Amino acid sequence: MAPIKTNNPYASYFDFFSKTGKDAVTPEPPPASGLTATGGVISDYEDSGTYYRAHVFTSSGALNVTALGDLPANVEYLVVAGGGGGGAQGAGSGGGGAGGLRTNLSGHPLAGAAFPVTAGPTSYTVTVGGGANGGSGTAYGNHGSRGTNSVFGPGPITSTGGGGGGASSGGSNPVGPGGSGGGRGGAEPGSAYTGNTPPVSPSQGNAGGIRPANYYAGGGGGAGAVGQNGQSDRGGAGGAGVQVAIAGPSTASPVGTPGPSGNGWFAGGGGGGAYPDPSYRSDGGVGGGGDSGYNPSKNGLNATYSTGGGGGGASGNGPLGGSGASGIVVVRYQIGSQQSGTAKATGGAISYYGSRTIHAFTGSGTFATTANWSAADVEYVVVAGGGGGGGSKNDHLNAGGGGAGGYKTGTTPIGAHPVSTTIQVGGGGISAVAGTPSYFGSPITSTGGGEGGGNYDVATYEAGGAGGSSGGGTSHGGSNAGPAPGNPQGTQGGTGTPSAPAYGAGGGGGAGGAGNAGTGPGGGDGGIGVQIPSTFRNPTSTIGGPPNFYVAGGGGGSAGSNAGSGGTGGGANGGVPTPNAFSGDSAEAGTGGGGGGAAGLSISRYGGSGGSGLVLIAYPT
Repeated sequence: MAPIKTNNPYASYFDFFSKTGKDAVTPEPPPASGLTATGGVISDYEDSGTYYRAHVFTSSGALNVTALGDLPANVEYLVVAGGGGGGAQGAGSGGGGAGGLRTNLSGHPLAGAAFPVTAGPTSYTVTVGGGANGGSGTAYGNHGSRGTNSVFGPGPITSTGGGGGGASSGGSNPVGPGGSGGGRGGAEPGSAYTGNTPPVSPSQGNAGGIRPANYYAGGGGGAGAVGQNGQSDRGGAGGAGVQVAIAGPSTASPVGTPGPSGNGWFAGGGGGGAYPDPSYRSDGGVGGGGDSGYNPSKNGLNATYSTGGGGGGASGNGPLGGSGASGIVVVRYQIGSQQSGTAKATGGAISYYGSRTIHAFTGSGTFATTANWSAADVEYVVVAGGGGGGGSKNDHLNAGGGGAGGYKTGTTPIGAHPVSTTIQVGGGGISAVAGTPSYFGSPITSTGGGEGGGNYDVATYEAGGAGGSSGGGTSHGGSNAGPAPGNPQGTQGGTGTPSAPAYGAGGGGGAGGAGNAGTGPGGGDGGIGVQIPSTFRNPTSTIGGPPNFYVAGGGGGSAGSNAGSGGTGGGANGGVPTPNAFSGDSAEAGTGGGGGGAAGLSISRYGGSGGSGLVLIAYPT
C-alpha cells in the first residue's frame, strides 16, 4: 500500500512515536453513540474506562426508547420488588422476607439473559412495588403482609414481593412465601417459608428461617442468603442481600445501602423477634432489612426505603411489625466514550443539563467537592419525607391524609474546596407516623410531613400532626387538623366533618396549597405540591410527580363513598369502604408526598405511607 501523502513533514514522526496506527492529518471518527431514552432519575458515570447512563426508578413510570445508537442495543437491569412486613405480637414474630431481586448485570452471579430493546419510539413499563405493612394488634396471629411485585417490560421481567413474617400461634401464614420467604413466628410450627416463589432462574431470593422449639422467631430471607433460624436467646438474623453496582461504581453507588464491599446493596431480610423481650436486637440483613424489636422498643423496625428490604419482627408483646421497603428498578446502557459535562463533586446520581451539573439524592449520602471545584454557590432543593395517612380503629372513623414533607429551595455558598457535606433524605412515615427530615448539611433542613388524624390502636381521636405541611383532620374530630406550619416549608391540612361515619376526613397540606376540608360524603383532597425550579427540569429524566417535576403533594382524606385525591406532586389517595379499598394509598417514593387516610368500618385499617424525600444540588458545569 502506498504511503499517505501529506504536506506535514512531521506526520510520520508523530505516527511512529505515538504507536496509534493513524497519521497526523486524518480526523478522528466521532465517538460511538448509545441509546436515546428518557425516564427515571439519570445517573451518568464512568467505570473502568467505560461510560454508562443509568435510569433510576424509585416509583413507577416508563423507560421510553426513542432511538438506537451505534453501540449494542442491549440494556442491563435491576428489578427489586417490595419487601414483606414483619410479624407482630405474641411469642416473637418472624422477619419479613426481602423482595425478589433479578438482574442481568454483566458478570454478576445472578445475571440473567441479555435484554435487547427495539428502535423507538418504544415504551418499556416500569412498576416499582411497594413495601408491605407489618403485622399489627395485640392478638396472636398477626403476620406481616407480602410486598408488591416490581416489573420491567414488555418482556417482562417480574420480581415477586417479599413474604410476610409469621406471628405466633395463628397457623400458617398464607403470604409467607415470596421473592424471599418470611421468617416463621416464635410459636408457629412448620417448615421454612420458601423464597424464589414462583420459581425463576437465576433465583430471585431465599427461604426464611424457622423457630426452634421455643419462642424465638426466624429471620426473613434475603436475595443473597436464607434467613437465620431462631436461636436459644434471640430471633434469627435476616438473610443478607446482594450488591448490584448498576447505577454507579461499587464505591459510589447512589442507590442501595452500604455493605461489606462498598455501596449498592439491596434486598436484605428482616430480623426475627423473640419472647420474652431480649435486650438486644436481631439484625436485619445487609441491603436494607429492618432489625427486630427488643426491650424496651418492642416493635419491629422498618426496612430502608427503595431497597426491597424486609421489615423486622416484633418482640414480646410489641403491637407492630416493621414495614417492608419499597422496591427499585434501574436500567443502564453504554453511552460512548465521553459525557456531556464535568462533575466537580461526588455523591448522588449525576447528570448534566443546561450548562449545569446536577446531583440527585434519592437516598442519604455525602456531597464532596473534587480538586477541580470552582463554584462559589450551589442551587438546591430539599424535600423531606411525607407524613403517613391516619389509621382507623374499627369504629367507623375516617382518617385524614398525611401532610407533605417540607420543601425548601434557593442558593447557598458552599465554601472553598475541600467541602464534604452530609445529605439526609428523609423517609416517609408509615400509618399515623410523621415523615422524617431531609437536610443539606445542618443549615438547610426541611421538616417531615405531619401524620393524618386518626385513632389507630388508640382509644382517642388523634388530631392531624404538625410538620413541614400538617396532616388532615378526622371525620369525627371536626377542626382537629394539624396546626399551620410555623415556617415557609408548607401549608396546613384540611379539617374533617364532625358528622356521621360516611362523612369525609380532611386532606393533608401540600407545599403549594392547603389541604381541603372533608365535606358531605367526600374526603378532602390533598393540597397541591410545587414544581421544582427550571434548573432541574431535564426533559430526559423523571423527578417527583406525577406530573413530572412536581413534589410535596398532600395525601387525600378518606370517606364513606368518595375519597379525597392526593395532591399533585406524589400525594396519595384516601381510602373508601367500597370496593374493599379501606386502607389509604401510599405516596410515590422520591416526592415527599403525604399518604392517604384509611376508611373505617368494622375492622382496623392502615393509612398509606408517605413518600420518601429528595435532595437536588446544581452548579455550573
